[in-house]
Amino acid sequence: MKIGTLSDLHIDRNDEYSGLDLEKNLAEIISEKEIECLLIAGDISNHYETTHNFIKKVEQLSRIPVLFVPGNHDYWARDHDVTNTREINAFFNKQSYSLVGKPKLIGENWAIAGTPGWYDYGYGNSERYDEAAFEKKQYGFASWNDRHYVDWGKSDQQVSSDMLTQLYSDLKTVADRHIILMTHVATHPQFVIPLPHRIYNYANAFLGAKSYEQVYTDFPAIKYSIMGHVHFRKVIKDKERTYITACVGNHKHWKIKDFKTQINKSLVTFDIN
Repeated sequence: MKIGTLSDLHIDRNDEYSGLDLEKNLAEIISEKEIECLLIAGDISNHYETTHNFIKKVEQLSRIPVLFVPGNHDYWARDHDVTNTREINAFFNKQSYSLVGKPKLIGENWAIAGTPGWYDYGYGNSERYDEAAFEKKQYGFASWNDRHYVDWGKSDQQVSSDMLTQLYSDLKTVADRHIILMTHVATHPQFVIPLPHRIYNYANAFLGAKSYEQVYTDFPAIKYSIMGHVHFRKVIKDKERTYITACVGNHKHWKIKDFKTQINKSLVTFDIN
């Protein structure tokens, strides 16, 4: 089976460059590359219904399964009135494309498991900033916008821990198979910005979950680890597994202002047997 993966499409930010039918463009690429299952590691849009409708239309047009874990933007309550993030999370988790609580079995040997994950501040510079400083999500005059648009009703670390607990439960059910792991946040130190760094001493706190690194030791069956969120494209292979970020990102950083071009540049495919 050929697997394709993308993340951070931000279709409502990039719609000016997407052409007349973004879902059709993506379905055409899926067909051209003969992809049989598409994994999207979060941040399709800033509105949960827009994200949901996009996934369903891509599935309809491409006639392949699309599997998804939400990113922080998919949880945002900026353009609608559902301000309780747990309600949005429950909406996503009950969908057929969600991996949370229901890993996808592929053939006799493979499984796909996933969680959005949530940042735990572990990649921030704790020598420069304490936990209270990270909790403010405020850096000078700039703020991390989850501060305004996401409300879990509990701390980021507790959300991160709860999602990790669920992930462990899911991984245990498929530990006898080769595993493709998908998260939105970074779970590997080479997928955040090296420190020290003037800005990312602070901003790295919101890019990933350092506590999730332990899953690679506890579940050696993980052969692919797919992440999003960081808005760069990178593939690293070691003896145990392949780590992938396939972020489309924001058009402000594109050299060629065309969505289909950026999909082609970002999309990573691999075959499993």
